[in-house]
Amino acid sequence: MFNSIKNHFNKKNLKDEKYLYLFDKNSDDEFVCFDCETTGLNPLEDDIISIGAVIIKNNTILSSKKFVKFIKPKTKLQEEAIKVHHIRIMDLEDAEDIDDMIEDFLEFIGNRKLVGYFLEFDIAMINKYLKPKIGIKLPNKTYEVSAIYHDWKIEKIPQSNIDLRFDAIMKDLNIPVLGKHDAYNDAVMTAMIFLKLKNQAKVKI
Repeated sequence: MFNSIKNHFNKKNLKDEKYLYLFDKNSDDEFVCFDCETTGLNPLEDDIISIGAVIIKNNTILSSKKFVKFIKPKTKLQEEAIKVHHIRIMDLEDAEDIDDMIEDFLEFIGNRKLVGYFLEFDIAMINKYLKPKIGIKLPNKTYEVSAIYHDWKIEKIPQSNIDLRFDAIMKDLNIPVLGKHDAYNDAVMTAMIFLKLKNQAKVKI
């Protein structure tokens, strides 16, 4: 009920009717898992420099249908961020403009449900550019894998301290680590976490 009311007002604020497809009824078996690399950790001040996404359909990660983009930032790359994603300003010389990337990203995700790790941050980064452009924030339903993992784990081991670090979740679920740390590989690994949890007996998605 709350979502339908929120979407009603969202539609009224939409600047361009071509994005009405974002409000279409979504498919139960399709999700998009995505991850952003940024200049820093403040959505109000920092910029996206890379985004990676994959489509999940019928318990399968469609690696052939991937979204990988590099974006020119308007703010300075923070040293701590570079240590994490190893993307330098020289690596972004041929990167795209954020306005073009946002349009392409919306076309890629459509009305699908969104999956991620620390997803609230990634959604906030997307909305920073999206709202001024089309008048609304992402209306898509979202799933945070660390929350799903926590609820599944606490059911098995009540009153325990659950380690929600990405690497700890990967290790506990026996999921292989893929190559270097970048937005696309992180999206694929997060998708693997999601599918592993989604298919547990007591997990309801």
